[in-house]
Amino acid sequence: MSTFNGLGLNLGNLSRLSAAQTRSISAENFTGAKGGGGMATEGNGAVYARDLGRGWKISPSVSIKAGDTFTVADIAGSGAIQQIWLTPSGPWRYSILRIYWDGQEQPSVECPLGDFFAMPWGRYAPLVSLPVCVNPGRAFNCYWEMPFRQHCRITLTNIGDEVMHLYYQVNYTLTDVPADCAYFHAQFRRTNPLPYKQDYTILDGVRGHGHYVGTAMGWGVNNSGWWGEGEIKFFLDGDGEWPTICGTGTEDYFCGSYNFEHPVTHQYQEFCTPYSGLHQVLRPDSLYRSQMRFAMYRWHVMDPVRFTSDLRITNQALGWRNDGAWRPDGRYLPLQDDICSVAYWYQTLPTAPFPALPNRDYLEVI
Repeated sequence: MSTFNGLGLNLGNLSRLSAAQTRSISAENFTGAKGGGGMATEGNGAVYARDLGRGWKISPSVSIKAGDTFTVADIAGSGAIQQIWLTPSGPWRYSILRIYWDGQEQPSVECPLGDFFAMPWGRYAPLVSLPVCVNPGRAFNCYWEMPFRQHCRITLTNIGDEVMHLYYQVNYTLTDVPADCAYFHAQFRRTNPLPYKQDYTILDGVRGHGHYVGTAMGWGVNNSGWWGEGEIKFFLDGDGEWPTICGTGTEDYFCGSYNFEHPVTHQYQEFCTPYSGLHQVLRPDSLYRSQMRFAMYRWHVMDPVRFTSDLRITNQALGWRNDGAWRPDGRYLPLQDDICSVAYWYQTLPTAPFPALPNRDYLEVI
């Protein structure tokens, strides 16, 4: 039986004591130092506290100039990130989140901020799940456990044209990390448009021992008709042309069925559950907003996909020819849609280099 070390709690062990030490980083305590919170004498709130003095919300946020990178957290020692709360201003695609473990030069997380929290289209939608919550009005919350053994560094880079104002809090524990704990990873990709008859790549180039824990996906439809017939495929540990895991359809992978269609209204039905959801449907407005856009998530919390050496994941973009709907004599139509995704997984280090993040114009939500 392993020794409880305070990395994380659940309802089954919430009463158990631990020697772990809780710490928290925010604009009111940049280093997370014990007894170091609320001591600021200058900051974004100083003007509002001019009649109150020190300790009265002097530094609740930071401002990140265009082109600058801000270090959100720089933690030495052994422990785990337990919760991250962020609320930024500006376009979410133009805030790039990176996380580095144990002194690696290569980030293990590299994503636009909105996409990391399953908000790919730059517009708010409520998301209620176990590892990720997005709450009014733009509150991003992450509960993925992220252990580290020597060092953790979290940065945000503002690639926009305007100053970004950021409120944030990183809650973590300092504790021993068991030998069998792997490191959290997340990688963003986008293809717009997807070339005809080409599968969309969710993840490729992973090397190491680990398990896959989730997919967040944005899907912009570039034609009429249903778009979710494509199969998701997991190529594990040396699989060649054929995968070990082959799904039956896009909406099936995201734990829906039959077009995500409400049986009474015959419209797309948004839903959120602890492990999967279609949490955002952006509909045309009969003017400039002409395309349907969707946001979905699937967390493999109860069913992680294990791999020992390598992992590749693809998803087909597939609809129907003719009128865009299923019929007995129908044929599939390979689609050329605007697709983006974030893949989430745990693995041993080192992290293989990620593909270069697209430039700002390619990232832009148009």
